[in-house]
Amino acid sequence: MSENTQTQSSDQPVDPYQNENSSFDGAREKPEQTEEQLSLAYDCEEFLRDVIDPELGINVVDLGLVYDLWIEEKDEKTRCVINMTLTSPACPLTDVIAEQAEQAVVANTKCDELELNWVWMPPWGPQMITDEGREQLRALGFAV
Repeated sequence: MSENTQTQSSDQPVDPYQNENSSFDGAREKPEQTEEQLSLAYDCEEFLRDVIDPELGINVVDLGLVYDLWIEEKDEKTRCVINMTLTSPACPLTDVIAEQAEQAVVANTKCDELELNWVWMPPWGPQMITDEGREQLRALGFAV
């Protein structure tokens, strides 16, 4: 078994980016945040700008894929929780985006863990792209 593969109690391999902290069950509700948590959430969002959608070449924040983000304390660990979508539910590169997100947040902030909740409602559409994202897409030759 590779070092990137985890096991559950049934000894079935688990995708390392779909662990007990992440799910495809949809959005979680954001709890109240302290000023310190809000500041850390802002930092996490900034580092998520380094996570590039492999198909479009634009970061996930400016593409409008990050629906919500907050910080939780659990079991003496600081966790960044992200409700996020993809440009398509059938995206074959989900694991690439999840890996980049975990590296961006955990390696660069005070967060110990990342929880990704994949959300499909509302469905992503081009109207969710930020003005900065639109400029980046135009620079790449897309008509938006």
